Amino acid sequence: MDSLPEYCVSAILALTSPEDACRLALVLRTFRSAARSDVLWDGFLPPDCDALLARLVRPLKFGSKKELFLSLCQPQLIDSGRKSFKLERSSGKISYVLSARELSIAWSNETMYWTWKFVPDSRFQEVAELRTTHWLEIEGQMPTAMLSPNTLYEAYLIMKISHRAYGLDVMPSQASIELQNQVVFTSTAILQKGHQESRNERRPGVEGEAKVPVEREDGWMEVELGEFFNGGGGGHKHEVVKVSFKEVKGYQLKGGLVIEGIEVRPKRIA
Repeated sequence: MDSLPEYCVSAILALTSPEDACRLALVLRTFRSAARSDVLWDGFLPPDCDALLARLVRPLKFGSKKELFLSLCQPQLIDSGRKSFKLERSSGKISYVLSARELSIAWSNETMYWTWKFVPDSRFQEVAELRTTHWLEIEGQMPTAMLSPNTLYEAYLIMKISHRAYGLDVMPSQASIELQNQVVFTSTAILQKGHQESRNERRPGVEGEAKVPVEREDGWMEVELGEFFNGGGGGHKHEVVKVSFKEVKGYQLKGGLVIEGIEVRPKRIA
């Protein structure tokens, strides 16, 4: 291996992952120089990296492609701050968060039902807080070409429950994921644990295991909406994935739900 030129070693490392390349560089001297090369790390960056960099709210400074890769492993705002993306450090696969402003939220422009406000711990300038409604319907969509090909993705609603919340623990919500107008995943979610659950009462409309919010590392909550496989390539250039979350059947007044956005990220296989 010591006699191989650096470009050959880089080609070998390119067949691994960013995580494996760094690990090999630590244990084998032969890989150390190649593991720092721009040729290697350029291959771990998204194919449309230049276009992504042009959309950044705050331009990045970097001295090498490895530095750029590591910077993109931190959330970066794009498209006037309405979206966020980052790369998975272990694999280089990309994930996105669509802000509440990028979502279609029923009646969100009616101040009687929703309010838009700034909260200090959000990555975005605005979040949407539900005042009151009996009709909750949220939808986000994006071209699958923005995502990493041949990757299993999960979608999550990023949210919080305000101190004035009410009615969110009565009726379950329905989530679905569509690819090219075909439903590929459905699930049921409960936005807030309430007194019914403590008495082990069955919620109306709940069948099987319903998803519940869990805390994220950034202090927000997230509830799983479903998963889908992004094949990519071929005739999938114009394919769109649509993520929906709704509770429109119960006519139950509810309020206090704070929406930051919807995240689409690679599923971590245990």
